[in-house]
Amino acid sequence: MIYRETGQFKTSYAADQQLFPIVQDRVFVVAVIAFAFLVVPFVATEYLFLAILIPFLILALAAIGLNILVGYCGQVSLGTGAFMAIGAYSAYNLAVRIPDLNLLVVFILAGVFATIVGVVFGIPSLRIKGFYLAVATLAAQFFVDWLFARVSWFTNDSSSGSVSAPPITIFGYTIATPVEQYLFVLAIVCVGALVARNLTRGAIGRSWMATRDMDVAAEVIGIRPMRAKLSAFAVSSFFVGIAGALWAFIRLGSWEPLAFDVNRSFQLLFMVIIGGLGSILGSFLGAAFIVILPLVLNQLPTRLGIPLSTAMISHIEFMVFGALIVFFLIVEPRGLARLWAIGKEKLRMWPFPH
Repeated sequence: MIYRETGQFKTSYAADQQLFPIVQDRVFVVAVIAFAFLVVPFVATEYLFLAILIPFLILALAAIGLNILVGYCGQVSLGTGAFMAIGAYSAYNLAVRIPDLNLLVVFILAGVFATIVGVVFGIPSLRIKGFYLAVATLAAQFFVDWLFARVSWFTNDSSSGSVSAPPITIFGYTIATPVEQYLFVLAIVCVGALVARNLTRGAIGRSWMATRDMDVAAEVIGIRPMRAKLSAFAVSSFFVGIAGALWAFIRLGSWEPLAFDVNRSFQLLFMVIIGGLGSILGSFLGAAFIVILPLVLNQLPTRLGIPLSTAMISHIEFMVFGALIVFFLIVEPRGLARLWAIGKEKLRMWPFPH
């Protein structure tokens, strides 16, 4: 009986169009954010920060970027790992070659460089779509992998091909401990999620969704598909580029091009499909699912006393991912976010059947 909308009247357009129209939703979101900022840093362990929370937040930001492109604009992409790599190597070169540059500016510029490359590789979307566009973005993945592996300038002439991120210093304060890294990433992800949510609710988001549903009809009513598609590639690449920089500097510390190979692209696509296409919440749910599931699969056989090799556990993980993707595509194509929405609808109507 708690989740009821009775008595919540809207008397203005602003009230009707606010981010969370239902009071219970606003209270819940504020409580979750407050818990994440004020409680988690004091109760979570170092393992929880490094193995679960930080990877989850960074991958959620990358999934938001991919969801803007795939879920909201309907442009299939298999090259997300490439744009993460561009963000990572751009941030590395900016930090190494311009050491006095503020790290926040470095991350933003890394997203800008990823945006430029994303628009370039998004140009084929003006002529092709579907599987053909997926192949074009996959070509971007292979090209970027080759570029960073073969052109030594991007790795600062490193003989091994691997690079190490410099210390993370912002306004003279060094971010070194897991708690500090977690709070830094959490702040960026909260801002990114808020910006993405407002973009998808505005005119540009409506143009993305109209292009996704039927680009010919969208053009008839005055929407320019070229602008909609390229802007989706740009915004998506910006988010993914910042996520790549965070993944390299905070999650990895040192990395090589294989850290952003095609497997990373597929992993992010799985997050979007399982979490829910066209949903910011689905990006978080999908990232949480993908991050936690391997840990559960690794620990569960040991807890149950079943002796399994590491290779067998890895194979089981891939099989479970594949089975879940097929399940969601058949049973609930809109993913975990839709299941969450159905649960809220049931709470509104309970105990009545209709």
